[in-house]
Amino acid sequence: MKTKTNSLSTLALQKFKKNTAGVFAFWFVILCALAAIFAYVLAPDNSSNANQMHLEIHSKKPGFEVLMLTIPSEKTIEQSFFNTVLFGKKNQKTEIPISNYSISTTKLTIHTYTENNAISLTKTFPLSKFQGKDMSTFIKTKKFYLGTDKYGRDLLSRMLIGTRISFSIGFIAVFISLVIGLSIGAIAGYFGGKIDAFIMWLINITWSIPTLLLVIAITLALGKGFWQVFIAVGLTMWVEVARVVRGQLISAKEMQYVEAAKALGFSNFRIIFKHILPNIMAPVIVISAANFASAILMESGLSFLGIGAQPPIPSWGAMIKDHYSYIILGKAYLAIIPGLAIMSLVMAFMLIGNALRDALDVKN
Repeated sequence: MKTKTNSLSTLALQKFKKNTAGVFAFWFVILCALAAIFAYVLAPDNSSNANQMHLEIHSKKPGFEVLMLTIPSEKTIEQSFFNTVLFGKKNQKTEIPISNYSISTTKLTIHTYTENNAISLTKTFPLSKFQGKDMSTFIKTKKFYLGTDKYGRDLLSRMLIGTRISFSIGFIAVFISLVIGLSIGAIAGYFGGKIDAFIMWLINITWSIPTLLLVIAITLALGKGFWQVFIAVGLTMWVEVARVVRGQLISAKEMQYVEAAKALGFSNFRIIFKHILPNIMAPVIVISAANFASAILMESGLSFLGIGAQPPIPSWGAMIKDHYSYIILGKAYLAIIPGLAIMSLVMAFMLIGNALRDALDVKN
């Protein structure tokens, strides 16, 4: 005879699966997460930060194709597969866009790529530089699926690696906010009295400062950089978590299972973190999904202002900053593509948050 599992987590999962938008958003986030992890494997330009510049072909439209000569590197750097996946290739070979070429018995002659029939430069290379291999190995037609940015870098590669920045800021900021918010909120709600009054005063002071200004202040205090932004964003997102946890704990500490734990002589630490917090995590999970989206938006805003992830690290916000002036030059896609990426990822997390809220609502 089949037995039905009626646990709250199973019921919540069943309700979540019925939310089409939430499920779609969840799989979209999983896809983006995989793209972030394997960015250098998927990116056409797998050099570190996808920073291979070709100024001759800057600001080209999606689908642009050009003949590309790859000149082999004289130095070979030993690099493991794991290191390449994480940081990209360090010994990236030099690439030159060309319009045509000719091969003689001893040398290769190329004409560099130019537009509007402009005079191109002629360069020659000894064939010995190519280690006696077939030239078709080194001269290939390269396609830029999303076009190139204003420095001639592959936009698709920059977008893929930029996904890693957005996910990193989300995870680290949410982790910091949970560690601080859960601890402070739990202490305030459980002990009450002067401790609660002081913590609420601290929360209200922090809440009254505009978030972006607070992030900018912390970023400037810590210095510009990759990790500084993550810490700064995380340090501003704990307030909402702390308020919710405090409110939930005030109600939960009057429950019978808490009284039973006290009667058994359990420590306050164990009662808070082993008994109460696991039972009030539903609203915290929903807030964390919303905070993930807020962190992505905040990092994009900081990068747009020039105090986020610093060049040449690819950040979607920095891409918009570099190309927003191109909107009036007929090349709006350079700013629209990263803008759509930010919008779609933020919307996905908001949809997941809404779906979780509905799934974890015991009244429905």
